[in-house]
Amino acid sequence: MTTTRRLREGDREILRLAVPAFLALVAEPLFLLADAAVVGRLGTTPLAGLGIAAVVLQTAIGLCVFLAYGTTVGVARALGAGDRRAALAQGADGLWLAVLIGAVATVVGVAATGPLVGLFGASAEVAAPAETYLRLAFLGTVPLLLMLAATGVLRGLQDTRTPLVVAVAGNAVNVVLNVVLVHGVAGWSGLGIAGSAIGSVLAQVASAAALVWVVVRGARREGASLRPDLPGIRGAARAAVPLLVRTLTLRAAFLVTTYAVVLGAAPGDDAVGLAAHQLAITLWGFLAFALDALAIAAQAITGRQLGAGLVEEARASTARMVRWGLGSGVVTGVGLAALSPVLGGLFVDDPAVHAALVPVLLVAALGQPLAGVVFVLDGVLIGAGDGRYLAWGSSLTLAAYAPVVLLVADAGLVAVWVSLALVFMGLRGVVLGHRARGRAWLVTGARTGRLS
Repeated sequence: MTTTRRLREGDREILRLAVPAFLALVAEPLFLLADAAVVGRLGTTPLAGLGIAAVVLQTAIGLCVFLAYGTTVGVARALGAGDRRAALAQGADGLWLAVLIGAVATVVGVAATGPLVGLFGASAEVAAPAETYLRLAFLGTVPLLLMLAATGVLRGLQDTRTPLVVAVAGNAVNVVLNVVLVHGVAGWSGLGIAGSAIGSVLAQVASAAALVWVVVRGARREGASLRPDLPGIRGAARAAVPLLVRTLTLRAAFLVTTYAVVLGAAPGDDAVGLAAHQLAITLWGFLAFALDALAIAAQAITGRQLGAGLVEEARASTARMVRWGLGSGVVTGVGLAALSPVLGGLFVDDPAVHAALVPVLLVAALGQPLAGVVFVLDGVLIGAGDGRYLAWGSSLTLAAYAPVVLLVADAGLVAVWVSLALVFMGLRGVVLGHRARGRAWLVTGARTGRLS
């Protein structure tokens, strides 16, 4: 096979996995984008409250993203080693782990809603809607974690289309429920911000049921056991610890960024800055998920290739995907910059929020090419099972970033975003690029838990 043909086939495989993943990942943040658009019509204060609640909820769920990453890696490696039955059995362990973690997180989250919102030091007017939304939204924790785990199983099986179909359908349901439950219909006045949380939870339950059904059907077809397997679940939990640390430090970076926004606001006048920050961080997440499609492809491809012992192919795929990441980041950055003057009006009518948002979005646009490369390298190392390095590297990155963003807090919202989009992402790029240039992450063979 010629080099040109291999490159073309590699590109086709990247696109086959990344395009559906891109569309599904773009659909995922629409849960919060839809909430922001609907709640924004209630006013600036409810939107600011949603901003705090969304950061807390995204952090709680984001900490459990290892359920998707861990199952993707384990399933892909077993698939590369030629054992589809073991792959699905290991996926079942991930589903059970999601249920256990989700049940605990729901109880803790509902009980701790008030103190969690209080950590941000927002005014009472902003804190009240934040608590209302967050307490109800925590009820969707189990279905959200099941969605993560089941999606990871399907990605490991090189199937990114099924999560796309479910994400699109789930978001359609979410939008309809949000509009009806927040603003009412046929003379009913609606539930306000509480209706937004309830609508999202109902849509998440439906999406989780659909994804789990697909995984269960595949496991039964292959004769893989679906019963709870404690050694397998414990093994999945142990393997997830480094990824949990990695995710914890990344989410902590966003939390400290939001805290810096509050810290830099004038006393009693935090609504505009927080509302603008909420819109910016939601749009950043929207684009980050879009760029992360290549990271999803990197996880699946790297895991399968290393499971099959194809070391040089894994390295070549990495170089190819890094170029894809850079190019994709340029595209999203140009698009964000071009649309920055009009995006604010889609969510809120407050001119002060519009004025604060535009320069922040321009800064975020500058950081997109760097983000594209960082996400790909992160996906490659996750696919390689290099969790320990990712944990240490992300911890060092946070330790270097936190003092910087807190020092510039008084300089305003734009300075905070310069720190996030350029300093934080730059530090991540240095740490991940250093590792990718070496060979320590190129470990071959399947890493499976239970085998039946």
